[in-house]
Amino acid sequence: MSRPTNAFDPDDPTAWDAFVGAAEPGSYLQLSGWARVKAVNGWKATRVLSRAGSEVAGAQILVRRPRPLPWGFAYAPRGPVASAWTAETIGAFAEACRTTLPERAGRVSHLRIDPEIEADGPLDPDGAFCRGLRVAGFRPAGPIQPNASRIIDLRPDEETLWGDLRKKWRQYVNKARGAGIVVVDAEGDRLPEFYRIYQETAARAGFLIRTEGAYRDVWEAYRPQGLARLLFAQTADGDPLATLFLVRCGPRVVEPYGGMTAAGGESRANYLLKWEAIRTSREQGATSYDLWGLATGGIAHFKTGFGGREVRYIGAWDLVLDPLGRQVYEGAQRARVVWARRRHGLESGGSVAAFGGDGGSDAA
Repeated sequence: MSRPTNAFDPDDPTAWDAFVGAAEPGSYLQLSGWARVKAVNGWKATRVLSRAGSEVAGAQILVRRPRPLPWGFAYAPRGPVASAWTAETIGAFAEACRTTLPERAGRVSHLRIDPEIEADGPLDPDGAFCRGLRVAGFRPAGPIQPNASRIIDLRPDEETLWGDLRKKWRQYVNKARGAGIVVVDAEGDRLPEFYRIYQETAARAGFLIRTEGAYRDVWEAYRPQGLARLLFAQTADGDPLATLFLVRCGPRVVEPYGGMTAAGGESRANYLLKWEAIRTSREQGATSYDLWGLATGGIAHFKTGFGGREVRYIGAWDLVLDPLGRQVYEGAQRARVVWARRRHGLESGGSVAAFGGDGGSDAA
């Protein structure tokens, strides 16, 4: 994979997407398509780029101004990204945000970031990345995106990946195949079927999702570049039993949305679907497959059976630009979440998808 370069205009979507796709790690939530997705919800995107020597760091930042507050809230979902991370890179990025963000986006209370940096991992040895954030003025904040995930390395051969599945999982995959269930790629005309299954799954698991149009927006933002896939596990007669909506950034595939019907669970169609998504992503040149979040209970158990490695991130961090504005915004945000939960009849401990309110994405 080519190394990100610092010789580009961040306002050029093509150049920006090339930078994000070549970064390690890069996220589909930092691609220009996500700015188009969130624009319909009132988020305005701007990009901040900084340089420290030969290294460059940057973020696509979403800004929203909830009425009647005079401040905007800035959020860089799964950003920033960089050509290389050092203490100098982190400091230069923070300084660029303090100066450039108000110039480009107006009055902002605080910027929240949640880079996909593994806690105590290669980019955060002994907490070095987090210390760099603190020195630069960032402070830990509440999470928006999932703070942990399971990532499968697709570089081994297919036989090795198959062997990494738990024995029972392989049996379930073969059971679904033996029942005549097949996995197919679909186009946007089947998004209503996807949404029906996703709704059923959300009601069963107790998490919030957006309207069907929100997922069509994601499809239309990423599909033209070949960065989105819609998969169904279905009967020989075409009856859909399970579905996955995949998004790609560079060599990495993520599965942010998916679900199954009750019949799909009984037939183990979801096991076959997940395996085929992993297998065909490798065939298409991807080097990693992100299962996107580790929910509790059965969903986490299900994902664990497909192999891979659990990754826990450093979490969300805030760079406060206006202390009063941040305090007011946090209070308003807590009230909004309580209202949303009551409106949808969810208990206080249930799961709330972060797709809309905070500029993030459902973790299904």
